[in-house]
Amino acid sequence: MYSRRTIPTVTADFGVYVHVPFCAARCDYCAFATWTDRGHLMADYAAACVGELAGVDRLATTVFFGGGTPSLLPAPLLGSVLDAVDRAPGAEVTVECNPETVSPELFAAYRAAGVTRVSFGVQSMVPAVLAALGRVHDPASVARAARWAVDAGFESWNADLIYGGVGESVDDWRRTLDAVLALDPPHVSAYALTVEPGTPLADDPARHPDDDDQADKYLLAEAALTAAGLRSYEISNWARPGHECRHNLLYWSQGDYRGIGCAAHSHIAGRRWWNVRTPDRYIALVAAGETVVAADEVLDEPTRRTEALQLAVRTRDGVPADVVPDGLDDLVEPAGEGRVRLTVRGRLLANDVAVRLTSTPGRG
Repeated sequence: MYSRRTIPTVTADFGVYVHVPFCAARCDYCAFATWTDRGHLMADYAAACVGELAGVDRLATTVFFGGGTPSLLPAPLLGSVLDAVDRAPGAEVTVECNPETVSPELFAAYRAAGVTRVSFGVQSMVPAVLAALGRVHDPASVARAARWAVDAGFESWNADLIYGGVGESVDDWRRTLDAVLALDPPHVSAYALTVEPGTPLADDPARHPDDDDQADKYLLAEAALTAAGLRSYEISNWARPGHECRHNLLYWSQGDYRGIGCAAHSHIAGRRWWNVRTPDRYIALVAAGETVVAADEVLDEPTRRTEALQLAVRTRDGVPADVVPDGLDDLVEPAGEGRVRLTVRGRLLANDVAVRLTSTPGRG
């Protein structure tokens, strides 16, 4: 079933996500499909990803290696997977990295392979907060990694932060923001810590985050990042102009993408499907020439329209004004050309607004 077509179809933006399920340690809050005891499968796993990619017949405008910890995958193996992706000229290629796993040599290999962007799992710049989150790097390793990335020629890179863990004070969060901004990042992601079912964090209510604390920290992030010249283009993402993550923009615009690897999700024209969860089974199925798809769903048109609005409302471009019901004037503001976007306060209540968008329009 896996046979490469000679000439890929040239279409609109199309993304490829490659899931790398290997980690050195598992964080208490993580619910992703990752394993700390499967390193011996790396070569076979990369080969399986190459095999699955043979069935993709569109040019990718963005590629994203996520995980897990993609930077644990030896650079030649990651490069072999990237080589199997048919890419459009100027395609964005992002690799997620943990700061303690990188080196100047790794970044040089990434650049030679065609990687254009790296995203660092920073989370915090306060040692006690990092320890509470189960992270094994320190702030100094973040600064080194950022310097090495810039020296290697990466003009776009991201610092990925998490806020709201128990024990993190507002001053701790301010220290993190100040320390990250001192590195002059062109892109910052800041996510509220969430409690995922089945994780050690979920089993310990005393460590669950506080909504009001997270709201205060979001407002602090918005003020600090905006003052530093980074503009919010999605609720949890800020960037200098031209450094927005094109791959994530594809998700938020309900675009088409293929997920490669175990547990990876795909979306094409309203059909979503996802692969088998474990790397062992994934490798075996590809080797046998069998489907790796575990299940799928097809969205009807009303559901697709609603989902498109709920994704778009998270972005700076917002949604058409006439889909927003009356009574939300303090949560939205004009975005131009008949559209509205969330105000800063509206971002704090984004889920509530998104649900309301399914109601009968009250404007226009």
